[in-house]
Amino acid sequence: MKTAGSNPKITNPRWLLAELTYACPLQCPYCSNPVDYAHYKEELSTEDWKRVLTQARQMGAVQLGFSGGEPLTRQDLAELVAHARQLGYYSNLITSGYGLTEDKIRHLKQAGLDHIQVSIQAPEKDLSDFLAGTESFEHKKQVARWVKANDYPMVLCVVIHRHNIEQMEQILEMAIELGADYLELANTQYYGWAHLNRPQLLPSREQFERAEAIAHRYQDKMKGKMKIYYVIPDFYEDRPKACMNGWGTTFLTIAPDGSALPCHAARELPVDDFPNVREMSVKEIWEESEIFNRFRGFEWMPEPCRSCDEKTKDYGGCRCQAYLLTGDMNATDPVCSKSPQRQLIDDIIESANSPEEAPLVFRNAKNSKAFI
Repeated sequence: MKTAGSNPKITNPRWLLAELTYACPLQCPYCSNPVDYAHYKEELSTEDWKRVLTQARQMGAVQLGFSGGEPLTRQDLAELVAHARQLGYYSNLITSGYGLTEDKIRHLKQAGLDHIQVSIQAPEKDLSDFLAGTESFEHKKQVARWVKANDYPMVLCVVIHRHNIEQMEQILEMAIELGADYLELANTQYYGWAHLNRPQLLPSREQFERAEAIAHRYQDKMKGKMKIYYVIPDFYEDRPKACMNGWGTTFLTIAPDGSALPCHAARELPVDDFPNVREMSVKEIWEESEIFNRFRGFEWMPEPCRSCDEKTKDYGGCRCQAYLLTGDMNATDPVCSKSPQRQLIDDIIESANSPEEAPLVFRNAKNSKAFI
């Protein structure tokens, strides 16, 4: 049931993330999928997805991301891309590139795919293959070249963490060598498997600042040739990021089982049942479900957020991060220096100077079952 917030006007979703599957041939230890992903086995059918795409488009969504897991494992991907094109979406494939061939790229282009983002774990084979949990580095680089050769913008994403942050310059040189038009240097966001592995993944402040300086140097060097985005890790900020541009205002995620989420990490929250597109329309979910209305507006906010003159900038910060760190999804995001629980972040930062000597837990079905 809908609960009223202090801002009664509900804007329509503009960005739809279609998480087609949690299946993935890679085992990255920073994966944002839920650690119990094996629990969610029944994926939406092709017709279900077409209905969801249609309903979201009717509400005004224009940007569409096909994600996962690995969306290439869905045999109906090209069919869904074609349906999205007919509806007028700008569609983006967010992929590891594993298993992608040049023929598939051409087929997806014919179907109407607008954009391909390829991820690579590290700038050299041994580390990249280790982090991916499978031999994939050379193929990923070839996929990047095929993307470029088929007249797509070459969009490269590298997730940054303690294991590769010292290779920042090599990462940037790899992007140049591959002819990347856009490079996203995405410092790890600690949800899902990344949260589980945070003690082994979080860089020290010194490592972060050194890597950031290199990234900024290359931004100047490659200006007009390659656009470099450097995503700062939350823990090294004194203000939290704006939660999804405002909870339930812009972004809509549909999980593989049909659950509708205000953000891709929302399964972290202690919610018994998320609304599901098998049972409700996208419009009903967006406008009437309790979870989508839960953090709209400002009435839900505790102090100091409710009285803060910056609340319209960060909306109280990330709800999932607040819950994972404090056990309370209503709490002020402890990243904020005004939070009464900021010491939690300071302690985590301090621990990054002497990280735990423990092995990474790689995402795979065996590990996932242990967390169900």
